[in-house]
Amino acid sequence: MNTEITIAGVTFKNPVMTASGTFGSGMEYAEFVDLNHLGAVVTKGVANTAWEGNPTPRVAETYGGMLNAIGLQNPGIDVFVQRDIPFLKQFDTKIIVNVCGRSAADYVEVVERLAQEPVDMLEINVSCPNVKHGGIAFGQDPKCLFDITKEIKEKAKQPIIMKLSPNVTDIAEMAKAAEAAGSDAISLINTITGMKIDIHKRAFALANKTGGLSGPAIKPVAVRMVYQAANAVNIPIIGMGGIANAEDAIEFMLAGAHGVAVGAMNFVNPYATAEIVKGIEAYMKQYQIENISDLIGSVK
Repeated sequence: MNTEITIAGVTFKNPVMTASGTFGSGMEYAEFVDLNHLGAVVTKGVANTAWEGNPTPRVAETYGGMLNAIGLQNPGIDVFVQRDIPFLKQFDTKIIVNVCGRSAADYVEVVERLAQEPVDMLEINVSCPNVKHGGIAFGQDPKCLFDITKEIKEKAKQPIIMKLSPNVTDIAEMAKAAEAAGSDAISLINTITGMKIDIHKRAFALANKTGGLSGPAIKPVAVRMVYQAANAVNIPIIGMGGIANAEDAIEFMLAGAHGVAVGAMNFVNPYATAEIVKGIEAYMKQYQIENISDLIGSVK
C-alpha cells in the first residue's frame, strides 16, 4: 500500500499536512502528534520583520467553525530561521514555509532569505492586504496575483505554492493566473471573510469587525473550489477547508487534490492529523487501493 504523493518534485510520505496558522511550527503539538508521521508541516506565516497582529479580541467561535482576525502575528524571519527550522529538522517530515508580506518586496526578501535554508517548499499567502494597491489582497485580482507569483518564482530556490483566496468571483481564473505565472502548485482555500455580532453587548465579536471563517462550515465551498481549480489547471493542488477526519480528506482528493491540509480541527482535536493519516490507510485497505495517487481527481 503506497501513500506517497509527489508535488513539484518533492515526495511526501503521505498527503496529510498542517494548515498554516493552526500548528505554529509544530512545537506546541509535538507532545500530541509524532511529526514523523505527517507528510509535511506547513508553518505559520513568516514575514521579513516581526508583526504584532491585530488588536484583541481576535478569535470568535461560530456555528460549525470559528472566525479569526489574528493579523498574521509572527516573530519574523530571523527568529524563524534560528529557532523553528532547527526544531523541524529533527523530524522526518517535509517543511513548507508559509510566506506573508505587505508588498512584493516584503515577500521577495523572505523568499531570498530562505533560499539557502533546508526547507522543501514555500507557500505564498496572497490573502495579505497589498499596501501598494489600496489594501486589496494580492490574491483577489488575477493580474496582481500573476505579477506577485512571477516575481517570487524568479527569486525562489524552492518550489512555490500560491495559496488562493476564496473571496473571489472565479477561483478557476485565479488558479490559471498562478499557473501561467509559473507557480509549481496551488493551495486552497484560505478562510472566507465573515462577521459575528454579540447581540447582548451590541458590538462586533472581533475588534477587526471581520475575520476569516474556517472549520467544517466551509468544507462544501472548499471541495467545490478545489474541483473547479483541478479542472482548470495542470499543476498539483493542496486542498483545505474544514477537514475534520479521513473521510473529509479523501473527499478533497477525489475532487482533485494531491495533498490535504488540516487547520481549525487542530484546535478541537490536537491528534487530528495523525488520526487522518491512519484513517486514509484504513480506507485504502478497505477498498483495496494500492496507490493513493489513484484517488486523485477520480470523480469527474
